[in-house]
Amino acid sequence: MVVALRPRQWLKNVLVFAAPLAAGQLFAAHVLLPSIGAFIAFCAISSATYLVNDARDVDADRAHPTKRARPIAAGHLPKSTAIVMAAVLALGSLGLSLWIRPALAAVVLAYFVFTLSYSLLLKHEPVVELALLSVGFLLRAIAGGVASNLPISQWFLIVAGFGSLFMAAGKRYSELRAVTDADPLAERVPQRRALSGYTIGYLRFVWGTAAAVTISAYCLWAFDVGQHGNGALWAQWSIVPFVMALLRYAVIIDGGGAEAPEDAVLGDKVLLILGLAWAVLFTMGALGV
Repeated sequence: MVVALRPRQWLKNVLVFAAPLAAGQLFAAHVLLPSIGAFIAFCAISSATYLVNDARDVDADRAHPTKRARPIAAGHLPKSTAIVMAAVLALGSLGLSLWIRPALAAVVLAYFVFTLSYSLLLKHEPVVELALLSVGFLLRAIAGGVASNLPISQWFLIVAGFGSLFMAAGKRYSELRAVTDADPLAERVPQRRALSGYTIGYLRFVWGTAAAVTISAYCLWAFDVGQHGNGALWAQWSIVPFVMALLRYAVIIDGGGAEAPEDAVLGDKVLLILGLAWAVLFTMGALGV
């Protein structure tokens, strides 16, 4: 049953800590506790949407070589039970968010609405579905600042937004590569309908453009963070591992290995080391060490 909640994908929710960290206040009790609450709320609400999505796509998942192992598709978790679990998780998440701060509840509700719209109506619409995937990441990033009532940098929003588009386009690029590289004589699983609206060249253009904007905005954000404390040097040095990590992930995308972003990140030791180096340098810069 826990597998159906996709706990591996909770890694995405660490984005809620980004805005408080950038403000240099993450470790203050009045900021850290609401941020942890926002993280828990997003874990619950995202798992609720995963359950709804898996319940809706159960027939397609059963025809997929890997998705057939999902609890609902495999018959280990009844659809009715999954829907009840989703409702409980969604209500619990909204209740927790409302208790922390009403504005956070609005962000969580917006995430729920956008994600349900994606799962139930718009997941097969090219470009629109990319935008909705990106919005999901962006709302996570916004939630951290909202939960603690902290101002959110415009550069942070640009980095989060275009970084999300980079990940989403890279995911679709890898999926399309898997289809186009397959043996045309071999039996293939039904592809995601939205992929028929894309080409390899178009998706390469999207994730390449998104990466360029993300890097540019991050450089400006890093200099901006450094100006608010004594850690300007560390914030500026954080640009190096950030850019290297983005380029490393681009290698994974280009090789068609980014269908599951969380697996791509956790499965690459170099990427993890670069991520750790970035986190240390950026934290030192934000805290003015």
